[in-house]
Amino acid sequence: MKFSLTWLKDYLETDATVAEICDALNAIGLEVEGVEDPAEKLEGFRIAHVLTAARHPDADKLQVLTVDTGDGTPLQVVCGAPNARAGMKGVLGLPGATVPANGMVLKKSAIRGVESNGMMCSTRELELGEDHDGIIELPDDAPVGTAFADYHGSDPVIEVAVTPNRPDCMGVYGIARDLAAKGLGTLKPIAMPAFTSQGACPVEIRTDDAEGCPAFYGRVIKGVTNGASPDWLQARLKSAGQRPISLLVDLTNYLMLGYGRPAHAYDLAKLSGAVVARRAQDGEEVLALNEKTYTLDSEMMVIADDNGVHDIAGIMGGEHSGVTEATTDVLLEIAYFDPARIGATGRKLGLSSDARTRFERGVDPEFLADGLDLLTGLIVELAGGAPSEVIHAGSPPSTAKIVAFDPGLTRRLGGVDVPEDEQKRILESLGFSVGADWQVTCPLRRHDIEGPADLVEEVVRIRGLDKVESVALPRAEGVARPTATPQQKLERTLRRAAAASGLNEAITWSFLPEWAADHFANGDDAPWVLANPISEDLKAMRPSLLPGLLMAAKRSADRGAASARLFEIGRRYFRGRDGLSDEKPTLGIVLAGEKTQRGWQGGKAAMFDAYDAKALALQLLEAAGAPVANLMVMGEAGAQFHPGQSATLRLGPKVVLARFGMVHPATLKAFDADGPIAAVELFLDAIPPKKNAAFARPGFTPPALQAVTRDFAFLVPASLAAGDLVRAVQGADKANITGVRVFDVFAGQGVPEGRKSIAVEVTLQPGEASFKDADLKAISEKVVAAAAKLGGELR
Repeated sequence: MKFSLTWLKDYLETDATVAEICDALNAIGLEVEGVEDPAEKLEGFRIAHVLTAARHPDADKLQVLTVDTGDGTPLQVVCGAPNARAGMKGVLGLPGATVPANGMVLKKSAIRGVESNGMMCSTRELELGEDHDGIIELPDDAPVGTAFADYHGSDPVIEVAVTPNRPDCMGVYGIARDLAAKGLGTLKPIAMPAFTSQGACPVEIRTDDAEGCPAFYGRVIKGVTNGASPDWLQARLKSAGQRPISLLVDLTNYLMLGYGRPAHAYDLAKLSGAVVARRAQDGEEVLALNEKTYTLDSEMMVIADDNGVHDIAGIMGGEHSGVTEATTDVLLEIAYFDPARIGATGRKLGLSSDARTRFERGVDPEFLADGLDLLTGLIVELAGGAPSEVIHAGSPPSTAKIVAFDPGLTRRLGGVDVPEDEQKRILESLGFSVGADWQVTCPLRRHDIEGPADLVEEVVRIRGLDKVESVALPRAEGVARPTATPQQKLERTLRRAAAASGLNEAITWSFLPEWAADHFANGDDAPWVLANPISEDLKAMRPSLLPGLLMAAKRSADRGAASARLFEIGRRYFRGRDGLSDEKPTLGIVLAGEKTQRGWQGGKAAMFDAYDAKALALQLLEAAGAPVANLMVMGEAGAQFHPGQSATLRLGPKVVLARFGMVHPATLKAFDADGPIAAVELFLDAIPPKKNAAFARPGFTPPALQAVTRDFAFLVPASLAAGDLVRAVQGADKANITGVRVFDVFAGQGVPEGRKSIAVEVTLQPGEASFKDADLKAISEKVVAAAAKLGGELR
């Protein structure tokens, strides 16, 4: 939020400098993001007196001026302004000055063959207004040779970051109140312009939805003259980054920026019948002031008349009923809307505005009547007109929250010693009412106060956040105990292992669009949907890490990346018992694009496949300490995976440690991604903890005798997974078989239909004595018998 020093001093009686004000703002929790002094842009511009003006010898629309800059030596300047003439005083930009409007650095140059030593400037070029029809004309008493920045004056603009819990500081007056409580000056009472109401309001005003719009106030002013705003009003709006439009519109913006109270002015001639705050009907449309048409639904609040919708309530007015230069009669509207309803409407429509920012955070419900009177008085004072009586439809929230407060809590919780009388002064200066028994009544504008801890925060921040000392936590003697949990250690190990495997870590949102969450939801377990999401595109809690990674891979591909190797460690969210959220730690991987680039040796680029995903899954599970040798490869990876190119890794039929494979074409189409894409999900909560909790593993003792290898080739059913055969052979003789490796798979000529040949290399490790032929024969028979149980026979 931006405001000028002059605007702040309209509400705060203070002699503090800009630096002191900024220090105080930072100390009370209103972080200063920057200070801009417009006078700094005017360096190099000087008040000059035009001595002579003659026609340019080679251009009809240019003049050659002789100007006095106070140095005693007149300068020659070429100027194209129609109002340039001898005897006037204006602003001259000297060589070396930078024009604020376009950043052009002035220099001595020749224009159509005539030397020019600078430029006479317009208000637009100096960013002092929109006038560009001629150069600035200064009064006759303007001192020639004076720096224009000194003559014009300095009015620094301060920008502060207002946190979402402080809607009371979304107006300059609220910031002035905080600074006055800090002791930086005295808060001035709101100056209410005097006016006299004349007759009843000619328009019916009502609210048909007391929940969405508890209070809806309005009055008519007839006979106004709309036009340009006075300079003081334009200056204040410009300091806040607002563009002046017209007097009526500028005054509503002034009320919003100055006091945090949005309001709206309608052209009465464009309204028909009663003006009503109501819910929209499904499918109703409105053309907003941003010249865009929005389709509404029954959850949204609107302001409408007999002809239809004129205003998206609390967010933006309509184009059809807006005031213009020709407006003579206006209807002023000021209301209190349900903050949650305004926020939900804005997110659903993707529509942001200054009014929405204030309404969804919560405006002051006590400032409706006074705000309308203040706006009315300013309009009557500056634009004339006769105001009607006010119609009060409904009533805003009026029950103040009372908090039982213990002053000692400030020391215990905030770490600052503040005398009780000082705490009472601070709270009362902020608008709180403190009883003798420390029952604190909160002002209605302070929606953020929930309990005693919030009052401690108020006392501590006004006392000064810089007064809170840094105190080290107590530390027990001796060696500190480890603080990382087993789960944190596991995630750190996997993060390092994944990065070492050539993967790049991604951090995606825990929220997804509803369609993406529904696509990855399994069975009847619908994903969590937030009632108050930060965006309509981030509405559902993710049931899988893969959607976010798929969208990240697509963004990389759209920006020309040939390959994406992404991993993320995060949480999946499900509906647990009693309706509570159940979080599952998970590692997700997406492999998209080229695995290897094309080259003179390899030919075409190779793409990722399911075996790459499987290898990564096994590698990371091994790093996590999972019993990889005991894992079973089974199907049912999920509808999001290609059924013929995916599988799960399990410990037994029910404990799923991971799923991997190629992403299903339907999933790729849903995410608008180009395939093929391989993916992995490791379910970290399913990995069993290590059984051996000893501090160190026993030392490696190499065997005394040399190992023996034997090769076996089996004819097995074509549907048999090679991993199943490996596990069966491994378990045939656990005492002697130390390794089994597949080295050949063949199907075709010489192999019966429906069968395939799998050849394995079996490593046998003798113990105390070398194997004899009888020993090897007995082991071989066990291997053949184990394969036979799976339908295999020795070739």
